[in-house]
Amino acid sequence: MSQENTNTTTQGLEGPPPEDRPRPQGRRNAQGIRIDPEVEAEPDTRRTVISALVKHEPGVLSDVSGLFSRRQFNIESLTVGPTEDDDRARITLVIEEHEPGIEQAKKQLRKLVPVISVRELAPDAMRRELMLIKVDATRPDQVAAVAGMYDGQTVDASPETVTVQVTGSRQKIEAAIETFEQFGIREISRTGTTALARGTEETAATKGPASESTPEYTEDGTPTHPQTTPSDDD
Repeated sequence: MSQENTNTTTQGLEGPPPEDRPRPQGRRNAQGIRIDPEVEAEPDTRRTVISALVKHEPGVLSDVSGLFSRRQFNIESLTVGPTEDDDRARITLVIEEHEPGIEQAKKQLRKLVPVISVRELAPDAMRRELMLIKVDATRPDQVAAVAGMYDGQTVDASPETVTVQVTGSRQKIEAAIETFEQFGIREISRTGTTALARGTEETAATKGPASESTPEYTEDGTPTHPQTTPSDDD
């Protein structure tokens, strides 16, 4: 073998030594394939309000809460109450999920037999929450002044504590809590959000039979196909 060939074999390919070479970032999956950190990142979530009109009967709330528990949706609040129709109740859900999760929540709700219609409300919908907050009564005049700032009402007073009722948006409630902290908060009870669409726009479709063959509705109130009890495979 010539001297020239020997030198070529010994020197190898040109380039930086192994310790100076760039190393890709990110972990590997079970198959050993490196995962791009940007691809692996969780999608952005958003908070939204979903209104569901349901048959007013025992077990409906349990069905809805059980569905969301199985699916592990991130529920911020859930309220239920009667409507203008004695046979109907309205469930208002506030959830914070990524976009596919929100669509899946609406899809699964529509499959429940007691559910008549489901709608995601617009950001400008009327949203209200009620809070009772009990604080120390060491400065009752200042407590009353703060209550007035948030259109609150004193609903109970004793030598030791004052309880104030505040109604408004979630942002208003949280701002009131932050302000009342200066007096020393004893207890807080919040109802969660309830909401209605603005103006003459219907919050949810109200037409349709209240039997187990109640049709599924699209967001504009159009029936699609008969509902069934959802399975965990959907």
